[in-house]
Amino acid sequence: MREKKHPEFQYLNLLKDILKNGTKQTDLGTGVTTRSVFGRQIRFDFKDGFPLLTTKKVYWKGVLYELSWFLSGQSNIKYLVDNGVHIWDDYPYKIYRELIEKNKVPSMSKEEFIARIADDEKFAKKYGELKHIYGEMWRRWPAKSGRTIDQVKWLVEELRKDPDCHNALVNSWNPEYLYSMAKKEEASRFPICHNMYQCSVRNGRLSLQLYQRSADIFLGVPFNIASYALLTIILAKITSNQPGEFIHTFGDVHIYENHLDAVKEQLSRSPKPFPKLEISDKVKEVDDFLPEHIKLKNYEAHPVIKAELSPTGGLATKSWKKFIQKKN
Repeated sequence: MREKKHPEFQYLNLLKDILKNGTKQTDLGTGVTTRSVFGRQIRFDFKDGFPLLTTKKVYWKGVLYELSWFLSGQSNIKYLVDNGVHIWDDYPYKIYRELIEKNKVPSMSKEEFIARIADDEKFAKKYGELKHIYGEMWRRWPAKSGRTIDQVKWLVEELRKDPDCHNALVNSWNPEYLYSMAKKEEASRFPICHNMYQCSVRNGRLSLQLYQRSADIFLGVPFNIASYALLTIILAKITSNQPGEFIHTFGDVHIYENHLDAVKEQLSRSPKPFPKLEISDKVKEVDDFLPEHIKLKNYEAHPVIKAELSPTGGLATKSWKKFIQKKN
């Protein structure tokens, strides 16, 4: 009988697809170039293990704390900074730089800015906030009446009440706050990338499909796969189901030009067996979830391959474009 191919090859084949068929594009807000394809899908069955990619080590601590940040409805990076997770540092600093340009705040480097977030509660409350991002949209969607809508809680209750439902969906894409659709003073400086997910229960197994409109395949996607796979497991547990599949559907999926050598190094490696994941029985509701409730077992991966994050998207400003181009 023919041996089943490792599920990670879906990701590796997508890298090859982009290298072969990608169209060159330039980000308006930063001038950074990518190779891009449009409309792809990969899927992972949890019977094959937990899809934490193995051809380079994925930053697991970041996955845990970021998802906890989202699910708790937070939108200030201080929680992440206090726990040593710095994957979101660029975005509030982007806003702060605009204030520097207008001479409204003292000039400081990103490193000084993050140190101040860590040490100064008042400063963090004012400048560490990222409005209209995932935690807020998932748990505190701003309705026109002034109330907030907890989409995640609603989704869980809907799945418990009606496992055959077709409407168990959470959306992060609110046009009122995005790009030139927004009032200038309300426009988000962070681009909502993984913008919608839907759950379905079939034969006692809960599956989750993510639609990601824009995806950094090398740095972001391994992280996104792990995060939403973990979310699938959490939602399955609290709705008394087994985890089924995580399906990852892409709009624009791209490789940054400065990641090409790193991608080629990753493609030279062979996948290792996926790890296993255990979740504590203390997690009975969404709000019970904490990073310490998760145990990752038997994760063996090839070494980390480092690459520079490109904080693209969101409302484009001339000052941020100059800053990124100078940095690169």
